[in-house]
Amino acid sequence: MRYVMKEKWLAWGDDFAIFNEAGQQVYFVDGRAFSIGKKLSFQDMNGNELAFIRQRLLAWGPTYELLRDGREMATIRKHLFTLFKAKFTVDLPGPNDLEAVGSFWEHNYSFSLNGKVAARISKEWIALTDSYGIDIQEGIDPILILSCVVIIDMICHEEKNG
Repeated sequence: MRYVMKEKWLAWGDDFAIFNEAGQQVYFVDGRAFSIGKKLSFQDMNGNELAFIRQRLLAWGPTYELLRDGREMATIRKHLFTLFKAKFTVDLPGPNDLEAVGSFWEHNYSFSLNGKVAARISKEWIALTDSYGIDIQEGIDPILILSCVVIIDMICHEEKNG
């Protein structure tokens, strides 16, 4: 399934709109503007929370938690020491974790699970705000991947902006 994620322009928090391949908005990510650490609610178009993203403040390097129904679904960490590429681990419950690896500039990357591509992400350059094309393989949880793309975007902006 293909999605397009666009960062909302002139928003108080980190807000994102997510569209399906037909161009219909299917999800909204609402960032809380006034909180300690980043906190975002991943919602469907009826306002139902499907996942919650929160920054882990006391961690070695950029780390976020992804919760579903109040339970931790994944922990996302950026690898601190890599050359010429960006690398993230999505620690899932159980033995199989996702890994995201991208270009040095962190604009194009892919998620892999057990050595197979689970999703491909590419930054689109024609928009005023950050915009990503996201191709997710059949059988992979789209909420998990889309939430991870939001987190990676925030981590990359934190590093560029200070």
